[in-house]
Amino acid sequence: MSAVEASDLRSPAAASAYRVRAVARRHWLVLRRSPHRIFDVLVWPVVDTLLYGSIGLFAAKATGGGTQTGTGTGTELGTGTAFAVFLLSGTVLWHLVHQTQISLATGFLEETWSRNVIGLLTTPLRGWEYLAGVGLFALVRTALSTLAVATLAFSAYAFDVTSLGLGLIPVAALLLLCGWAVALAVVGLVLRYGSGAEALVWGGLSVVMPLSGVFYPVSTLPGALQPVAQALPTTHVFAAGRALAGGGPTPWRELAVATLGTVTLLLLALFFLGRMVASFRRRGLVTRYS
Repeated sequence: MSAVEASDLRSPAAASAYRVRAVARRHWLVLRRSPHRIFDVLVWPVVDTLLYGSIGLFAAKATGGGTQTGTGTGTELGTGTAFAVFLLSGTVLWHLVHQTQISLATGFLEETWSRNVIGLLTTPLRGWEYLAGVGLFALVRTALSTLAVATLAFSAYAFDVTSLGLGLIPVAALLLLCGWAVALAVVGLVLRYGSGAEALVWGGLSVVMPLSGVFYPVSTLPGALQPVAQALPTTHVFAAGRALAGGGPTPWRELAVATLGTVTLLLLALFFLGRMVASFRRRGLVTRYS
């Protein structure tokens, strides 16, 4: 082997990194060359922010809710103002988990729409490399969407999401992991049941939304649903987000419970996806996408 050929060889780690970047770049180019896909990234999140922000502002004006200086944890919010803050903070945080889930799941669906599944299976690309590449693309897409939502919330409603403090970091990280876990489960269902399960990509997480207390405490839910809500890690993440939005200290107990639940959910999703991939290969279901 010549010196030039030897220098062109990559180490296993470098080769994996190259393949991960290639998958991420492939999906980024699809997004750039398909302007209609920007709707999910920017238009829909902005519309949600306008909707819930305006509802919150209306409630704040209707109740005359302003801010009051308390002697306890700092700034206490009036009823109307608290409602507006919870709506806006919930909207920003919800789009964080929602965009993560949508980006990762539709990244795989793009392979089925373009009939590229067989192409992936015939390459040296490993499963974890593909997930890492799509996950990297999902992070970029989620960052763009969240930035748009946060910018509009600040410019139109004077809500600064960074006012939540450093506690926002673990909250955001847990929501990203929850979004990935749900996306992995949905991808597994699409592999097993075909295009009929694609509706879960957009509707699956929406079922979790009212149970997670995105804009309100789960104590307002019907009694029969409250135990179900408490079992969801997203419930505790959003409870921590509301506590931070209300000016309270970092709710470490809620974050600890949310972390345990999120890790469990992610492990279950990975196990489920692994089983579905094995079934997909064993049953020869790849012919659906060829």
